[in-house]
Amino acid sequence: MKSWVEISEKRLTANYQLLKNAAGGDTAVLAVVKANAYGHGAAVCAPVLTRAGAPWLGVTDAAEGACVRKALTAAGIDPKKQPQILVMSGPLPEDADKLLSHRLTPVVWQQEQFVWLSAAVTKHNSAPLPIHLEIDTGMARQGVAPGEDLSAVLQWLKNHTTLQLDGVFTHFASSEVAASPQTLLQRKRFEQAIAQIASSGLRPTWVHAGNSSTVDNQGTEENLPWLRTLASTIGARSMVRPGIALYGYCLPIESTNASTPPQPEIEASLQPVMTWKTRIIGLRDIHPGDSVGYNGIFAADKPMRLALLPIGYADGLRRELSASNTRPGGWAMIHGKPAPFVGRVSMNLTIVDVSEIAAVSEAAAVSEITAVSEIEDLALGDEVVILGDGITANDHAHLANTIAYEIVCGVRASSQLSA
Repeated sequence: MKSWVEISEKRLTANYQLLKNAAGGDTAVLAVVKANAYGHGAAVCAPVLTRAGAPWLGVTDAAEGACVRKALTAAGIDPKKQPQILVMSGPLPEDADKLLSHRLTPVVWQQEQFVWLSAAVTKHNSAPLPIHLEIDTGMARQGVAPGEDLSAVLQWLKNHTTLQLDGVFTHFASSEVAASPQTLLQRKRFEQAIAQIASSGLRPTWVHAGNSSTVDNQGTEENLPWLRTLASTIGARSMVRPGIALYGYCLPIESTNASTPPQPEIEASLQPVMTWKTRIIGLRDIHPGDSVGYNGIFAADKPMRLALLPIGYADGLRRELSASNTRPGGWAMIHGKPAPFVGRVSMNLTIVDVSEIAAVSEAAAVSEITAVSEIEDLALGDEVVILGDGITANDHAHLANTIAYEIVCGVRASSQLSA
């Protein structure tokens, strides 16, 4: 096995409970497991979150929803006690049958979608299909705009009994920004949409908004009390949709006012859930002047001991973590100690410096290259931590000039539960 991911059930459960407590009141928590649970393995994480009490799971599309539903059943969870599953990207015509057969709730906003889904309900003589209507309050991605467009959608739903309006929601574009003017504008637009729905006579069960940063950004914001109050005006329950925070990460809260510093609610208490591991497949001594990897961007200036890892950018290890003589790169953890990357991260292989973990041999010190199968306390097959204690997705993101979301979502490895 080239590499694998170990998921801490204890930490994932603790993160969910932290988010549930932070949401407060009777606000429900939809646990987002889309994008293969942000690279953590949806088939592994979904049963854990279900056992933790999540009433809803969020997936990317119908195919992923079907896989999650099957994973819950395979884990021995009674179908009658399984969470509802929200398909968060808009459906296509070919998704309709799968949505019905796997009891998935689609996100919709266009009348064409209503027609496809309604036809499938009629074809299968099914009960009305619950849907969640997305309101576009300022993202210009998915969703219907308040006003005339929303009125047309509501009228269609009132005239057709094949679809049931179970939920209404929006998505904030700047939830990690404290006192964001954009968020305040989006809230006003969502209030307008809820008022329109109330006037139509339709009564959804759920009103939801807010990702991980919405739950975290409570020091200067009142998004969650606002959401509960708004939901109550239409007789609905409020719900939030955290994703990355479940897995131990959150974007830093930004401030728009120097006199009002951010006060994150949960970030410091989150625990990374993933440990990404590989094994040593080669050990080698090199002498001063030897170059390492593609283009020779790193050359030894002293005797060194190197370990070869069977992992690279094809597995999701970012090429930006490469190290030259002038720019340090990423590192792995071996036997609890850091092993810096040397040279380019290549497609399937990465080289790390283990000189500080096992002393360099006398042969290397006298400029004789020695390839060995075992050197002191390092051996072929020893475990190596690529992400985990001592090296986080935030560390990788900083070096790659990106965010932790992109790091964990890019991991390509099988997942398993750990203690």
